[in-house]
Amino acid sequence: MTNRLATETSPYLLQHATNPVDWYPWGVEALERSRAEDKPIFLSIGYSACHWCHVMAHESFEDPAVAARLNRDFVAIKVDREERPDLDDIYMAAVQTLTGSGGWPMSVFLTPALEPFFGGTYFPPEDRHGMPGFPRVLSAIADAYRDRREEVVEQGRQLAAHLREQLDVQPGRGEVQREQLDAAAARLGEAYDPRHGGFGGAPKFPAPMTLEFLLRSWRRSRDARVLEMVTVTLDRMADGGIHDQLGGGFARYSTDAHWLVPHFEKMLYDNAQLAHAYLEGFRATGHERYGQVARWTLDFIIRELATEDGGFASALDADSEGEEGRFYTWDLDPFIEALAKAGLDVAESQAVAAYWGVVPGGNWEGHSILHVAGPGAPARGVLDRARDALMEARALRVHPGRDDKQLAAWNGMALRALAHGFLVLGEDRFADAARACVGFIRAHLLRDEGRLWRTARGGTAHTPAFSEDYAQVADGLLAAYSALGGAADLELAGELMARAIADFWDEASGTFFDTSEEHDRVVARPRSLIDGATPAANSVAADVLLRLSLLTGEPDHDRRARSILRAAGPALERHPTQFGRMLAAADRALGEPVDAVIVGDQADAAAVALRRAAAKPYQPDLVIAPLTRDAAFAVWPLFEGKTARDGQATAYVCRGYACEEPTQDPVRVLAHVTGLA
Repeated sequence: MTNRLATETSPYLLQHATNPVDWYPWGVEALERSRAEDKPIFLSIGYSACHWCHVMAHESFEDPAVAARLNRDFVAIKVDREERPDLDDIYMAAVQTLTGSGGWPMSVFLTPALEPFFGGTYFPPEDRHGMPGFPRVLSAIADAYRDRREEVVEQGRQLAAHLREQLDVQPGRGEVQREQLDAAAARLGEAYDPRHGGFGGAPKFPAPMTLEFLLRSWRRSRDARVLEMVTVTLDRMADGGIHDQLGGGFARYSTDAHWLVPHFEKMLYDNAQLAHAYLEGFRATGHERYGQVARWTLDFIIRELATEDGGFASALDADSEGEEGRFYTWDLDPFIEALAKAGLDVAESQAVAAYWGVVPGGNWEGHSILHVAGPGAPARGVLDRARDALMEARALRVHPGRDDKQLAAWNGMALRALAHGFLVLGEDRFADAARACVGFIRAHLLRDEGRLWRTARGGTAHTPAFSEDYAQVADGLLAAYSALGGAADLELAGELMARAIADFWDEASGTFFDTSEEHDRVVARPRSLIDGATPAANSVAADVLLRLSLLTGEPDHDRRARSILRAAGPALERHPTQFGRMLAAADRALGEPVDAVIVGDQADAAAVALRRAAAKPYQPDLVIAPLTRDAAFAVWPLFEGKTARDGQATAYVCRGYACEEPTQDPVRVLAHVTGLA
């Protein structure tokens, strides 16, 4: 027996396709039934790698008695938050207003007019730990809707009005000032954990956007404590259990304050952003370890999340065999046995166990989470042999499930990280993966009139893209253009942002909406300026538009970018942890434009060497702009008059259109870019 979810492409929805609940996907059929039968909607929002989503599914949605109550009294709708971030944002705001907190699974009750009147997150199957059981919640809501209809409807109307007011954005009045960014860095210092790195206590989330902003702040101030906030955080995360010490990649967050115990799911967006942050840490400090962590993270993305069509899957589950973290944790005896099979002697095996903190009885629920416990690393050859042996042993375990849907925005983030990885590390597999990702975007996500699809799986794409998709894909394409030299990537980035402006721009506020006319109209039109686990569409768009303005000479791009920054400006210094990417965009806007135009055959080794030389110094504002002889944009002001001298690849490093002497020597390019500081 299956329900209506059986025809969906989302792995999360398909996980519920055999529930006895009469689930609907979000759409006309469900909404019309709610209105026709005058039944409230039970809206359940989650995602495939969500541990507590699985728990509630097993406890409640697979229970025939609970399903019977849902089917009798409600229209039940299941939504994958990653496919529909617009619905997730709106109704999460409602739950947070109602309860003071939020999370997933999200459980919201709506009137047929889609106005939320009650909500929460996980509900247990019976009353437990002060939480009402889900059957009792269903009975109470059904009774209230039947017996106190006017009260319920009025609560929904009031909450909907509150959400519309909350999501309203006023145009900014003043330009962002450097002092605001300095104040933001100082406030981050107040939240900084000097012992373990990161910001705040448990649970502790990686903050790659914040770290990149702080690197920018340090570049200008040379304040040693600002750099310390970055390096200590990068070091402690790399040492911690949140970082897969064997296979690379990072889990979503740490449940404790010192990065030991992760929530074991691995998300594409986290790893793409963290790889980029470690690359920037490597460029800024020269610490080889940061380059290595970035390399392992990119390799994890390629090995575990790449799909056959060149795109990238969304996530790996936290659970395997019904147990969270089972795939990643170790008991001492099997750990030592795996090392012995690889030929490590007793002393070497004990040294490896001590280094990675594998102890009798474990360090978490009877098992050991690998982390750098010290006291010192075994010899490099020993550690490499141990890692290979343990990876081989771990490969025999039941692997966590993979959510193989491909999201436009997240693939844009992966493209950005891979392209930057090639520029910084110079390893061809990252360039190959970036090219394949561009091919996937063009083949599977790009549709008529320069529009995108949000999601694809197995060659089937659907759901009109949101503004974050346009901004993130354009961001990735600009990175690919700089790293690989393809003129078509720059052109497509410009076309996508033109489409985003046409479909999402709100001139009244000077910002982008999240949704367009193609999307459902619910109780409010979402528009986010806040950077969460992923950056807000407006943050990325501001950064992309500033770069496009430099490249194209289009002043309207610069105007829109600064309009976004003005709208966010009053909150930047007060809540810096919520504006990491926006702060970085503001930092770019306050600096002088700098670029390196590389003219010539971009596939030629000499042009590649010039691009990589330009990328080596830490100059985060630098725009690397490859130019081939036949590029249509050769007439743009940035490129006008710049040619390949004597037919050889030539670099022009410029600040505000004032350029250094053209050169064909990578060493001189490096010196020119370094001198831009």
